[in-house]
Amino acid sequence: MNVIELLADLQARHDETAARAGELREQIVHLTETEARLMDLATTRKVIAELVPVACEPEPPDTNTAYQAIVNAFNQHPDQEFRAHELHERLGMPTDEAAVNITRSRLGRLSARASSPSPDEAATRNGLNVH
Repeated sequence: MNVIELLADLQARHDETAARAGELREQIVHLTETEARLMDLATTRKVIAELVPVACEPEPPDTNTAYQAIVNAFNQHPDQEFRAHELHERLGMPTDEAAVNITRSRLGRLSARASSPSPDEAATRNGLNVH
């Protein structure tokens, strides 16, 4: 390899490295902007959390809502038996087969609990029918 070829190779490597350095500088600028935005969002969330009174915070969702609605329906009509599909219609729940099957499963669990001798659970015994 002669000196001219060596200098040409060095110039090509220099140009490639300079281009890569330029790309990395652009990424650093983008990263810096993104980190600044992230810090702004964290600060905003912290300020809002400090300003919102505790009483205004929403309560966590009740995971037993469906069970409670089912028990309430049976407690309101202790002499009536419900099929799972009818129960869904009465409670305004979806009546697709998958949803009704979930309720059938819930009714089975409630029925098993209702057969226990606990007086607190006696109200759930009335009318539980897993059809």
